[in-house]
Amino acid sequence: MLETINIVWFKRDLRTNDHAPLLNASQQKLPLIPIYIVEPIYWESDHSSRKHWHFIHDCLIDLNDELSSLGQPLVIQVGDSVEIFSKINEKFSIKNIYSHEETGNIWTYNRDKRVQEWCKKNDIGLKENPSNGVVRNLSSRDDWSKIRNKRMLEKIHPKPKFINPISQNIHSKLPSKDNILFGEPLLGRVQRGGRINAIIDLKSFLNERSSEYLYHISAPGKSEKYCSRLSAHLAWGTLSVREIVQSIKKRRLQLSVDDKKKYGRNLTAFNSRLAWRCHFIQKLETQPDIEIHCMHSAFEQLHKDDACDEKFLAWSTGQTGYPFVDACMRNLISEGWITFRMRAMLVSFASYQLWIDWRLSGNHLAKLFTDFEPGIHFSQLQMQSGVTGINAMRVYNPIKQSIEHDPNGEFIKKWIPELKNIPIEFIHEPWKFQQNMLDKSPVIIGQDYPLPIVDHELEAKNAKEKIYEVRKSKKFKHESRIIFKNHGSRKFKSKPKPRNIITDKQLKLF
Repeated sequence: MLETINIVWFKRDLRTNDHAPLLNASQQKLPLIPIYIVEPIYWESDHSSRKHWHFIHDCLIDLNDELSSLGQPLVIQVGDSVEIFSKINEKFSIKNIYSHEETGNIWTYNRDKRVQEWCKKNDIGLKENPSNGVVRNLSSRDDWSKIRNKRMLEKIHPKPKFINPISQNIHSKLPSKDNILFGEPLLGRVQRGGRINAIIDLKSFLNERSSEYLYHISAPGKSEKYCSRLSAHLAWGTLSVREIVQSIKKRRLQLSVDDKKKYGRNLTAFNSRLAWRCHFIQKLETQPDIEIHCMHSAFEQLHKDDACDEKFLAWSTGQTGYPFVDACMRNLISEGWITFRMRAMLVSFASYQLWIDWRLSGNHLAKLFTDFEPGIHFSQLQMQSGVTGINAMRVYNPIKQSIEHDPNGEFIKKWIPELKNIPIEFIHEPWKFQQNMLDKSPVIIGQDYPLPIVDHELEAKNAKEKIYEVRKSKKFKHESRIIFKNHGSRKFKSKPKPRNIITDKQLKLF
């Protein structure tokens, strides 16, 4: 007779604390398989990259250590999820599969539906718990904030004291960080993953780095220190949102009068960004096809995917001729992270000045972001590209951004060494530099560093005119109202207009 077991399926929740599926399954007293499935087809997708796997690999090492201490090591399997579960069910008798609800991309959405159908066919229970502040089958967006805030106040689930181990070993070897399964070789560095590093990053932010959070939140070169750097930990689930929210609350209670002046406003701002994070993921949960379709259907007719390869290649490699844009892209390629405002600028520049389709630019950025979170990613891509129908256009002037956030060109010179000897007065617009016999700078603009690939002001003007033309119709406004009903913020008491409902300040996630 086959041994009856339960399974806990880990996906984007690589922790043992505040993990309701793991706690619930452990309390059933049956032998338990905690499993992580490496799915080769997923890793062939346009969104995945070795940067993600490097971080996940760290997380799985820590997760295995924690689970081993509880009595049953993590089981690693490589293959299709349905096929893996079928094979396990031949060796054991699966009673239930426990997991968190995942708001992933369309591939994981369809994968989960296949698993659900398989469970139903084989009379196996599929028990899913809500993940963070995202509400499945939300009846009305008006109710979302109340539900989310209530969840954040609920008691954090303790990790189990013991896991009943299975009688036979079915573990496969964890694929290495260098395995060819995970795509192109790694460029640059990757933030360290895992629960241990998550706790270190959380403590250092709450106790030290958050003191200058708001002051440096938009400054490349400084934001990597003073921003929380918890986004990747949240994306892959080494921390839950609730753990962070309640940690902020505890930290605030510890503050002295002087510390409240130093930390209070910063912690409040960061806490609000955690709510905005859930808000954006809820959009994808409500409408999964925003990964591939414009939120407002009228923009599908813009045919923005006709951008020439030259423009996309220049943008994606940091060779547009606009130093600040290129420095941000090269920084991102190297580090796998850059602050929100610079992410927004990169998307805006690609969408407006270069007229590149947001899906094309989005796939490239997804591979670069160690903290790739589908719900935030696709929602933000559409908003920064002006195709939601409910947000104002955000067209970033790359020269203005450069002067404001890198006035002395230190960030530019770090990431674009070609310009390290150019006179400071030309660092933001090097094409205006005219070399003469007295100059010590050997750089030749147009040869050592490219001339601007486009006239950013002219192309931005052209792009805005095209988008405004689409917005003029009555049909457009009707659909915008529907979109706002499904996705718009309910932050404001007075009824907001469908346009310009969210400010830049509210959008500075991490």
